[in-house]
Amino acid sequence: MKLWWDLETYSETPIKDGAHKYSETAEVLLFAWAPDEEKPSVWDATEKPNMPSDLEECIAQSDEYWGHNSGMFDRVVTRYARPSLARLMEERKHRDTLVQALCHGLPGSLDALCEIFRLDSDVAKSKRGKQLIRMFCMPQPKNSKIRRRTRDTNPFEWLEFIEYAKSDITSMRILHQKMPKWNYPNNEFELKLWQLDQRINNEGVYVDLDLATAAIEAVDREQSSLAERTHEATDGVVSSATQRDALLAHILAEYGVSLPDMRADTLERRLADASLPDGVRELIGLRLMASTSSVSKYRRVIRSTSTDGYLRGLIQFSGAGRTGRDAGRLFQPQNLMRPTLPGEVIEEGIEAIKAGCADLITDNVMELCANAMRGVIIAPPGKKLVIADLSNIEGRVLAWLAGEEWKLQAFRDYDKGIGPDLYLASYARTFGVSIDQAKRQVGKVLELAMGFGGGVGSFITFAAVYNLDLEQMTSGLDLPPDVVAEADNFWNWSIDTKRSTYGLSKEVFIACDSLKRLWRRAHPKIVALWKETEDNDRQAIENEGQEYASGRCVTVRHGNWMKDRLPSGRYLSYPAPRNGDQVSFMGLNPYSHKWQRLTTYGGKRVENRTQAVARDVFKSSYPAILEAGYEIKLPVHDENITYAPDGALYGPKHLSQLMATVPAWASGLPLAAAGFEAYRYRKD
Repeated sequence: MKLWWDLETYSETPIKDGAHKYSETAEVLLFAWAPDEEKPSVWDATEKPNMPSDLEECIAQSDEYWGHNSGMFDRVVTRYARPSLARLMEERKHRDTLVQALCHGLPGSLDALCEIFRLDSDVAKSKRGKQLIRMFCMPQPKNSKIRRRTRDTNPFEWLEFIEYAKSDITSMRILHQKMPKWNYPNNEFELKLWQLDQRINNEGVYVDLDLATAAIEAVDREQSSLAERTHEATDGVVSSATQRDALLAHILAEYGVSLPDMRADTLERRLADASLPDGVRELIGLRLMASTSSVSKYRRVIRSTSTDGYLRGLIQFSGAGRTGRDAGRLFQPQNLMRPTLPGEVIEEGIEAIKAGCADLITDNVMELCANAMRGVIIAPPGKKLVIADLSNIEGRVLAWLAGEEWKLQAFRDYDKGIGPDLYLASYARTFGVSIDQAKRQVGKVLELAMGFGGGVGSFITFAAVYNLDLEQMTSGLDLPPDVVAEADNFWNWSIDTKRSTYGLSKEVFIACDSLKRLWRRAHPKIVALWKETEDNDRQAIENEGQEYASGRCVTVRHGNWMKDRLPSGRYLSYPAPRNGDQVSFMGLNPYSHKWQRLTTYGGKRVENRTQAVARDVFKSSYPAILEAGYEIKLPVHDENITYAPDGALYGPKHLSQLMATVPAWASGLPLAAAGFEAYRYRKD
């Protein structure tokens, strides 16, 4: 028997501060529930504090408890507000329709799912329901005569509220039947991973609130100083460097310099212009310092940390699109900036920030505070952080999926200490030169930009990330004449068809496009996999039930879904696939976050597979890591942050060995990991 359940709750704490902080002051108002397909019931906990006996009996007899976002909200609230109820509902029986949706490439919002699956309007959430939630589930505005509305202050609306509470139960049941189940809950390993994810989120990480508080104070002081300097530098015309439009107008009027925008990458490129007036250079520098956004993350840490000093609920299982990778929540640990300062400078800076004297050791307090963000995560007393990450996992998986044997062997040789760094090896292979002649930074950008069908646009994007000067790089390249001729033809075609040339000179564009062509010549198996994958997609869409294998994956269409069976047994899911000029399917637009038809191509599909397999490899080591005594606290991309007893038995070498153990389904995949131990999180 399945028990369907949903809570309506009240708390003085805003839900944006995270479910755990919210739940410290939360109370359960209504508990809506239904066994199997029976009519929903509602326990009004404000009228009858004790649980109804029929609900208690249903909980005891149920094999599964299904809620929507129950893992990240309802179960959290019950642990704080109704601990006896939380103990009664067995952990192993919980299931979540939001996770079911995410695991199959669908959005998590109940409203969005109701719209996608065209549930009747009387079943889908109504605007009235949202009004009732605002009325009863949160404090009223400060100028309201009634600070909190209840069943006593608004009895008629409360009856509406009870009826509304039943609607989510009905929606969840229908959606559960309509959505796929192959990844969740039918995949036993994925179900266990989700259950572990719940434990990780509930335990959280210990944080240095003193650092977060001191960093905010340092940033506030620096913002005031930067505002004064901007006011002086503009003769009082602009009062703060954060005033974008006023600053743009002043720079144009005073210096005749037109800037298209105030984006950091735009400003950094202009700073490289030797002819830029000193006054503009100063104002751009002030703008770059003033616009550092790290302070918002520090504030979020403080708002969301529980009273015991732990920050919880940081990871959404399978939240990063269809690949199954985790997504960050609250202060977004998956989206921390790449350090721009040396580790020892950051370490010294953290102590200076906490001492209130950051300005004495740096001219750029904003940059220092941004670099120190990782340091808010610390080990609790008696423990240490042991951290390790998989080395170049996506590059390894891509080569393994494609069967690019020379590259797989290069990884194996490097791991044994008998071969060169893979970025050097890739450059040497691409240009047909010796390792001694290879340029690592160019090789790195090539590897990151080209693996999934990328071209000039992708190359210049990664070149900017790694501060690769394109003019300088291309001036010394010795390129084969036939490749240059092909690239020259592509330049002319791009001009004729009005395709973007990314603002590059003809010489730089041709050089970048030549690099693309050389990389593809050096990776024939990967290039072939792009085409084979797209061809198989088109065949699968036209021939339901027929399986098409490519790159260790199998593509098949079942009904309105195209699926990739990954080597692990998990599936990538693509709803409503369609052939056309490009293969397309329904999905969330990553920019507008709207559900719409999206196009794809062979390289993009291979990228999805690669990221998904890398995720499966990463998580395959979880059981062994836990069994060895490490506490998994926070997975960040391909990095595992763990707690361990502060002793010699636990360390990065051991953790790395566990993470680099090849799962049975990935025979032949070369894996390596490396890490460090510390008492404060950092980027090694």
